[in-house]
Amino acid sequence: MGEIIQIIILGLALGGVYALMGSGLSLVFGVMRIVNLAHPVLIMGGSYVAYWGFRLYGVDPLVMLPVAVVILAATGVILYKLVFEREARSAKYSEMTVLLTFALAMVVEGGLGTAFTNTQRVTSPDYATDAIFIGDVFIPTGQLYAGIVSLAIISALALFLKYSRFGYAIRATTQNREAAELLGVNVNFVGLVSFAIGLGLAGAAGSLVSFVFSFYPSKHWEWIAILMSLVVLGGMGSILGTVLAALILSVVAAFVGTYFGATWSTLTFFVALFVVLMVRPQGLFGEKPELA
Repeated sequence: MGEIIQIIILGLALGGVYALMGSGLSLVFGVMRIVNLAHPVLIMGGSYVAYWGFRLYGVDPLVMLPVAVVILAATGVILYKLVFEREARSAKYSEMTVLLTFALAMVVEGGLGTAFTNTQRVTSPDYATDAIFIGDVFIPTGQLYAGIVSLAIISALALFLKYSRFGYAIRATTQNREAAELLGVNVNFVGLVSFAIGLGLAGAAGSLVSFVFSFYPSKHWEWIAILMSLVVLGGMGSILGTVLAALILSVVAAFVGTYFGATWSTLTFFVALFVVLMVRPQGLFGEKPELA
């Protein structure tokens, strides 16, 4: 029983981080129908912001988190205006964004690799290697902090979407873009802000990733299938679904990793993605597409 509790704790702690990593991807798809394959490499950008703040100035990654959010959100505004705004009304927009964001991921990876090389890096604040012991069960402090901060940020996002006036506009645009526009919502501005928020969440996730995982520019390819499995299982565009999927799959992956080896742990996310697409492609909270 102690071993089972230990595995669940470790899975939930990492699940919170994965939830934050996937929430920005889910938000951007829900509002703008952008399948952002560059989201993981932009998370990596947030990791490098935290890493260099820690290495050059000794600033804690949690303190650097708002800085990473601002930098990535500003990057989101620039990218949206330059790359994504022009064809936003196209019927094939989602399909186009797959190619656009794949190319963007390659460009960003090349830029990060040129600037920082492909050497594995990690920030190392004191709490990153500490643990809290409760009897025979231990909780890694770094993962605990990262999980708590992740869920706090997601909760703040949920409150913003549910109770703020602009949150109403975002939800209306997500549900029916044309109807929202008819009711006076500036859907272009909503898309711009939503994309900036999505990348700001990537920056926040990157700061936490910097002391939970080692990272290097090309590692984002390992995370694409993981994040896509979370978003697809939860339902494309559903942040709540993404959070629940992250917690569930992370716990399952922790059990698989413990009993079958770490190599099989990552496979959990690939298998989940395959099974969901075969059995319930709309995910847990997604809407079933209507047949013409």
